Amino acid sequence: MLIRDLTPDEAPLVARFYTEAPDYWRLAEGACEPERQSREFFSDAPPGCDPADSRYLGLFLDDRLSGVAELSFGFPEPDDAYLGLMLLGPWAQGAGKGAAFLTEVERLARTRNARHLYLAVLEANPRGRAFWEREGFSATGLGGTDPDTGHVLHRLVKAL
Repeated sequence: MLIRDLTPDEAPLVARFYTEAPDYWRLAEGACEPERQSREFFSDAPPGCDPADSRYLGLFLDDRLSGVAELSFGFPEPDDAYLGLMLLGPWAQGAGKGAAFLTEVERLARTRNARHLYLAVLEANPRGRAFWEREGFSATGLGGTDPDTGHVLHRLVKAL
């Protein structure tokens, strides 16, 4: 297993990964649009965060992109980190790869002196929430409804 930074010129690689692993996008947005979603992977960031300051990671198994993660810094507070997205392909799930990927994300957040790691999970994704809770995340009591999709989101946090 290799985890390394991804660059915007690798958007076609991320798009191919989304094509091979569309389930999250179908749940979250109702459709998988790999080209658009891969461009947004490299350009979206939480409020007040600079996408150029984010980390874009790829998890590779046997040279195949098998997971992606986006980590931003400075949200919701200046000394916090925010995991905007972490997805694994179905072929990479259930073998401890997600936990290993998260360990690397947490390490990177700590190198930036982040005190907490935040994320949002869809209420419609109980399996995802169970993963985050197993990994030490807990509910903040904050959340809301995404105005674009109607999904209920719950913000989770883990102290680093």
